[in-house]
Amino acid sequence: MGVRFRSAVAAVLVVAVGLIAGAVALIALLRAELTDDVRQAVRDRAGQVAAVIESGRGVPSLTVGDQDEQFVQVLDARGDVIAASPNVKDLPALTDPRQGSESTLSTPLDEDRFLVVAVAAEAPGGDRTVLAGQTLIGVDESTRIVTRLLVTGLPLLMLVVACATWTAVGRALAPVAAIRSEVEAISATELHRRVPLPAGRDEIARLATTMNRMLDRLERAQSAQRRFISDASHELRSPVASIRQHAEVALAHPDRLTSERLARTVLSEDLRIQRLVDDLLLLARADEEALRPRLRPVDLDDLVLDEVRRLRRAAPGLRIGTAGVSAARRRVDPRGLGRVVRNLGDNAARHARSEIAFDLAEQPDGRVVLGVEDDGPGVPPEDRERVFDRFVRLDEARSRRSGDGDDADDAGGSGLGLAIVAELVAAHDGTATVTDGRLGGARFEVTLPPDPAL
Repeated sequence: MGVRFRSAVAAVLVVAVGLIAGAVALIALLRAELTDDVRQAVRDRAGQVAAVIESGRGVPSLTVGDQDEQFVQVLDARGDVIAASPNVKDLPALTDPRQGSESTLSTPLDEDRFLVVAVAAEAPGGDRTVLAGQTLIGVDESTRIVTRLLVTGLPLLMLVVACATWTAVGRALAPVAAIRSEVEAISATELHRRVPLPAGRDEIARLATTMNRMLDRLERAQSAQRRFISDASHELRSPVASIRQHAEVALAHPDRLTSERLARTVLSEDLRIQRLVDDLLLLARADEEALRPRLRPVDLDDLVLDEVRRLRRAAPGLRIGTAGVSAARRRVDPRGLGRVVRNLGDNAARHARSEIAFDLAEQPDGRVVLGVEDDGPGVPPEDRERVFDRFVRLDEARSRRSGDGDDADDAGGSGLGLAIVAELVAAHDGTATVTDGRLGGARFEVTLPPDPAL
């Protein structure tokens, strides 16, 4: 059963319950109101007769307007009829006043029910009781007519409700059918397609907007994945081609390439492949949200100074300043944050002309800021966000020399070093930014949030 059918059934059931309850209440109130009118009329008639009797003027004329619908009887103290309207003149008392002042009964006048009221009257010759009655046929007929109208009208009204609900829900769900049809036609090769947006700003329109945003994210993710695979394939092709080239030369001209030189070349390119694969695996873990740092208290200044010593050995021609490095302790993943410091140091060494500077300081609000800057060409403002993307090189003409990497042995990098920095810093709930440095080049800055555990 579809939504339209269930909605129509639910609407009919709700309306039916409400209308039936209202109809029953209406009939009950109508009967009570009409019965009260009859009761009041009978009491007035009986009261008038009793008033005449109590005045001492005897029993008045007991004529009635309709012989089949009304009657009056006057009883003495023993319950015998001493006067009556012509239509019940020869009949005994139609009810015993001792059973109550009001009763409902059937009389010999008609098969319909009568409402009988007994009113006591004190007369000089003894107590009297006036019985006045009136038929309830008007009450029964009125309620019967209203009941027939309701029995006939309520099913028709519920049918109208069902049709209206079916139509309204069908029109409301028409955009859903169009959305479902479009989504079913979208495949992995057609993520550029979008679901139609219905008019208005209701829930279905918001659903369509949300689905289009989801498709936007999927398309961007697929594009990024394809670009990632293409760039990774390109990076892996270079060392593989180099190994093959040297191997072919060694086989064709054994005298031109010694086995030692060939082994060093193969080892160097194999290390490139290993580092690239490690970077790709780390980024894959980051994409799967599996990059969970193992935190423990670490002296961050020790990590920075260890990296400075490594760079001085790897690049003895560079001046590396550490005057701005002060003590700072945080709960971090030492391996992950050490990778951040190394990548930033390698990137600075790769672009620096002659000088690099490290600084580390704890701010008054508890944050820790790590800065690495160089005197190189810097990063243009329009590229300062893009530089943290994967496989990004700002100067393609410099090929591997211009890339940011995480190794100091290469003349360049794979374009993954700063992307790894951004992922590892984000895993520590920090931020990585790039600005202009005091040395004239780029300044890469890592900010770690306050650590409540310390």
